[in-house]
Amino acid sequence: MLRLRQICLVASELRPVVDDLKAVLQLDECFHDPAVAEYGLENALLPIGRDFLEVVAPTQEGTAPGRYIERRGGDGGYIVILQCDDADRRRAHYQTLGVRIANAMDYGDFDGTQLHPKDTGGCMLEVDQQEAGTPNGPWHPAGVDWEKSVRASGAIGMTSAIIQSQDPLALAGRWGEILDKPVAANLSIPLDNGAIKFTEPRDDRGDGLIGLQITAKDPAAIIAIAETRGLPTGAHSVTIGGVEFHIS
Repeated sequence: MLRLRQICLVASELRPVVDDLKAVLQLDECFHDPAVAEYGLENALLPIGRDFLEVVAPTQEGTAPGRYIERRGGDGGYIVILQCDDADRRRAHYQTLGVRIANAMDYGDFDGTQLHPKDTGGCMLEVDQQEAGTPNGPWHPAGVDWEKSVRASGAIGMTSAIIQSQDPLALAGRWGEILDKPVAANLSIPLDNGAIKFTEPRDDRGDGLIGLQITAKDPAAIIAIAETRGLPTGAHSVTIGGVEFHIS
């Protein structure tokens, strides 16, 4: 199993981005992890279907997310988070490739691995295993009561993460090697519930996670709400927190 389970956005201020996500995509907050305070951060988790959007924001100077915001010139996509069922095997694979582990997380029921972005390129990549986890089941980072916050209206699922690069062919190949997955001719890596897509730069902010494809009950309603809040919109997209959400 390898599926897109969570996308993390980084913001200079938490509340404005979370409020826009809630209003436009019609989502609810399910959890705020007190453990991130140790790293000078605050966060919020929002279920989108049975997967998750997370927003993190620095609460002090000198944090890694704060430096990332400065480097890329504003809020944006931060981490692609996948769910697997073979964390030990994958860590052995990373070691053979010389990919360093930036952060290892062991919460008993949850085995998480953040890879060093200098070894992956593009953006931070995290691959986690939930003990006895099913594709749509428990997810430690979202707390124990997240299912109460799942909405049946608005945005109901994520299908693809979109990463821009000066050399998307090379980056797609590197991620395919790390994830032990083939790269399709359209420069995408197929996952059980979607894909990671690689594209030429669409702005001048450098390599990074720039977009997310989502499904919604009423795409037109989402775009209309975004317009009332003064957010950038396209015929089938809205931009929130520096990330373009492509809606179908």
